[in-house]
Amino acid sequence: MRVRQCKGFRDLSPQEMGRFRFIAQAFRDCCFGWGFSEVRTPTLEYLHLFTATGTLTPGMLGRVYSFLDWDGWSGQRVVLRPDGTIPVARFYIDNLAGKGLAKLFYLANIFRFEETGEEARERWQGGVELIGVSSPLADVELTVMALEVLSRVGVSGVGLRLSHAGIIRSLLSRLGLSPREQARVFDQILDGDSEALAEIKSRRPRLGKALAALLELRGDSSAALKEVKALFDHGLPEITPHMDNMISVAELLEAVGCRYQIDIASGRGFEYYTGVIFELYKDGRKLGGGGRYDALIPLMGGGDIPASGFALYLDPLMDLVTPEASSRPQARRVLIRTEPKVIGRGFDIARRLREAGCVAELQLEGQEPADFGWLLELKDKAPFFVLTDRARQQRFELKDADGVLELVGGEDVA
Repeated sequence: MRVRQCKGFRDLSPQEMGRFRFIAQAFRDCCFGWGFSEVRTPTLEYLHLFTATGTLTPGMLGRVYSFLDWDGWSGQRVVLRPDGTIPVARFYIDNLAGKGLAKLFYLANIFRFEETGEEARERWQGGVELIGVSSPLADVELTVMALEVLSRVGVSGVGLRLSHAGIIRSLLSRLGLSPREQARVFDQILDGDSEALAEIKSRRPRLGKALAALLELRGDSSAALKEVKALFDHGLPEITPHMDNMISVAELLEAVGCRYQIDIASGRGFEYYTGVIFELYKDGRKLGGGGRYDALIPLMGGGDIPASGFALYLDPLMDLVTPEASSRPQARRVLIRTEPKVIGRGFDIARRLREAGCVAELQLEGQEPADFGWLLELKDKAPFFVLTDRARQQRFELKDADGVLELVGGEDVA
């Protein structure tokens, strides 16, 4: 019986893996260039790590892969990580707390259950976490860094949307809602649930009016934010510091030449965000996003440590990267045809060719030299080495392996 792959999961072909590695390498190079260090966290974490911080809402709890890690007498419930930031925050608390600024990045898969299996259940992302600093400059650094990665992989025309969790929280907290309820109500409003906004307006007319105005706010400059701030300075003073913070970020983005669109309604799913949120889109597809989450590490028992970060989603990026952009320079390819008596010599010269940067394969049964620029025949009597340059239709009879390496290793890519 044929067994198919699990729903919601995908195989990656050699061509897709080429694009995956291209994006991953560009991401790593960029992170190293900005002074970040790579970390890796386990695929399995305790479920309590996510529920204790309030990041798994009741709705999200039904979308994780969890099971009991049983030791024969008792056990704890574990989960396939549904998020990349929280495990890195745990890593920081366990290993780096008290050691100052931490600039970390990771490449990892995360898992979200989806009933139909039509959506991806396993998703790959590259994430960056900047822990120990709270400033608009840090937020802008991460935004520019994310855009730089996209530029390196050849993705242009990316839209940048800005929101602010602090503004949203300030308004919804006036209703006496918990952080979890705030996220739920806000998502209901964004889903077009007019009753949720109508209920707020009936209970707190001024608050409902302010929230509706913010949701409709659109602009592409700090001036638009300043105009809105002036409207709320007296009636809703708790919004003022958050508006000032968003204005500072917007002004810095303008100073470095980053174009953006203000869209408070893009702050969906802000469970652990506390400040600026940014999202990256192209042709309606979300390519990544991030923001400030100053309350997360304190919630996890790590002390009053601010942090911010972002993640880029490799799966949609793989669809956007062109084969030309991700293609690697083709190495010199040598097919080695060897007689049985000199098989040891064949393995030896294959190793030396690989060390010189070539692709060197011993010919197997049925393997044709069509994809190889060079054909090397090894014999047990003179001429011991017969090398054919298939592109130029030239044949060389050589005495030793050094002659082969000189010809193949010194040539341009074949």
